[in-house]
Amino acid sequence: MDNPLLKKKVATNFPEQISLALSTPDAMWVSWVTGDAQIGTNIIELDPSTVGSEVWYGKESGNYSNKQTGVSTVYSQLYPFEGLLNYTSGIIHHVRIDDLEPGTKYYYKCGDSSIRAMSDELVFETLSLPGPNSYPHRIGVIGDLGLTSNTTTTIDHLIKNDPSLILMIGDLTYANQYLTTGGKGAICFSCSFPNAPIRETYQPRWDGWGRFMEPLISRVPMMVIEGNHEIEPQASGVTFKSYLTRFSVPSNESGSNSNFFYSFDAGGVHFIMLGAYVDYNSTGSQYTWLKSDLHQVDRRVTPWLVAAWHPPWYNSYSSHYQEFECMRQEMEELLYTYGVDIVFSGHVHAYERMNRVYNYTLDSNGPVYITVGDGGNIEQVDVDFADDLGKCPSAGDNKPEFGGVCHINFTSGSAKGKFCWDKQPDWSAYRESSFGHGILEVINSTYALWTWHRNQDVYNSTKGDQIYIVRQSQEYSTAPSPAPTAASMASSASPELSFEASGVSDEINRKSSGSFVSPVIAAAEHIVAEQRVPERKI
Repeated sequence: MDNPLLKKKVATNFPEQISLALSTPDAMWVSWVTGDAQIGTNIIELDPSTVGSEVWYGKESGNYSNKQTGVSTVYSQLYPFEGLLNYTSGIIHHVRIDDLEPGTKYYYKCGDSSIRAMSDELVFETLSLPGPNSYPHRIGVIGDLGLTSNTTTTIDHLIKNDPSLILMIGDLTYANQYLTTGGKGAICFSCSFPNAPIRETYQPRWDGWGRFMEPLISRVPMMVIEGNHEIEPQASGVTFKSYLTRFSVPSNESGSNSNFFYSFDAGGVHFIMLGAYVDYNSTGSQYTWLKSDLHQVDRRVTPWLVAAWHPPWYNSYSSHYQEFECMRQEMEELLYTYGVDIVFSGHVHAYERMNRVYNYTLDSNGPVYITVGDGGNIEQVDVDFADDLGKCPSAGDNKPEFGGVCHINFTSGSAKGKFCWDKQPDWSAYRESSFGHGILEVINSTYALWTWHRNQDVYNSTKGDQIYIVRQSQEYSTAPSPAPTAASMASSASPELSFEASGVSDEINRKSSGSFVSPVIAAAEHIVAEQRVPERKI
């Protein structure tokens, strides 16, 4: 926490930790913190009413033709145990600014003008309105980021790739890898601190993380979803207090009324962010909301449907293997029925991209599942595959921090009757144990380019994994979309499918990483075309 990037640089009542999040296509959330957080045995919460919440904004630098006010709050993390310290936050402000024009650069300041405590001028650019012909420039996808030297490399690399939107798929700060007294964090909390009376946290790391991220997320909207490291239980039973208080998400706007799950549009993409650490059963409120949200999606307006949640359903690593099988069994059929195109997850600290799959069977109508839990966190990368000799977890391992255990043996294929495969599963297309991030570039209503960037490639043009995802939707596209001219499509569909679109036959080189990739994948020198078959009527 002594790193200059993590230290407070403004006076007490001036804004810091400034961040953006999408609200509706013509509105944006602006959030920030003022005042000084406290940590100790005798803490006193700040009074949010002492500092106002204003955002001035306009389309010309220095000329702010609009002003909005918002709300402010504080939270405390309390541990009534001997030797543990309590924490209370600075004042956290949230203001929704609206009447924004699409594809427009806006200049803004936030703070409290009555006490002359406004931020320096900042700038952001709005996204396009929902529609089949306009998409965000680049969408950055990160999971399990933390606050380490690897984190710094990941974010530096992401900034170079110039995203216009960021998906942060859970496990943000890893504040719960530290004691309340701070000090050195642990790769394994229970191993290093077996006598801790509770899974304590060092909350100042949230403040350090907000300062570290501000240069990026004060100009690029970041959409978050909770992970297990955001649970942060208090002695009173309160959980997720930091996550719920610090971030604004379009929960009311999307009808979920819960920061644990929500949806939003970004150009021609409808995003669904789901919560794995709240009730996901088919009888619960999240499932009911999800079904309604999916039913309302107009694929003529938002052809692409992308979902994200923290723990992966499809995962061939030993770590977290089949951990959220219960969630898959409850929700997978619904997502499949409505033709979800891509699913992003984290949790496993490595990279893995799946072939299109449904119910553990290759299916050209299934989503492309991608795990990007390799942001750079303190727990290090996962390297063991469940199909490695002696690395298959026992059925009693990998119990989730929420929900039941539904581990299964496979009922078909070469792993029939087994809990683990003895080779890379056929639904696992590419996997590698490296830190990094992903970039999704949706080109039109048919083609999207996915690229995974390893941290070690930041100084060269090498790409860890790259694939065109192609959705062929005669029903939802208003007109045939032109094929990309620089490269061919990429395929993770069933091996039996062969396909050449619009006569394009160029190939995209995909680099393999030898030791961490199965022999089949490592031997492949190129990737080929991915087909998305016409969607089902629903």
